[in-house]
Amino acid sequence: MHTDTLREFRSYGFTLLELLVVLVILGLLASYVGPKYFSQLGRSEHSVARSQVEAFSRALGTYRLEVGDFPSTEQGLAALTAKPAGASKWNGPYLDKTVPLDPWGRPYIYRSPGRHGGDFDIESFGKDGEPGGTGDAADVTNH
Repeated sequence: MHTDTLREFRSYGFTLLELLVVLVILGLLASYVGPKYFSQLGRSEHSVARSQVEAFSRALGTYRLEVGDFPSTEQGLAALTAKPAGASKWNGPYLDKTVPLDPWGRPYIYRSPGRHGGDFDIESFGKDGEPGGTGDAADVTNH
């Protein structure tokens, strides 16, 4: 009777080979899906940065209409949420929240006047934090 119980117990378990086959299949699936998932994540970070730069540009347009000029480089994007010295016509805040960091955890770069012929520049240098680059490292700007 004891050997019958032992035989039944063994028939319900998995062999080491079966477990290894399952692990190999899971590894193959992860190696296929993982890169696709992480490349999508990089694209979404760029989309967030582009959306934030567009929101800052709209807020700066409103700021200019009310104050008469864009904030200086020294005043920066903080002028959209807190009244800068000397801005008597400031009627903000022009953003609902404080100016966020870019999706990679760094502050946006703001210059007025802009270096590229516009009234202002707003830039994020992408994942690598360096000017230029492609893919995840590409810059996000308002121009």
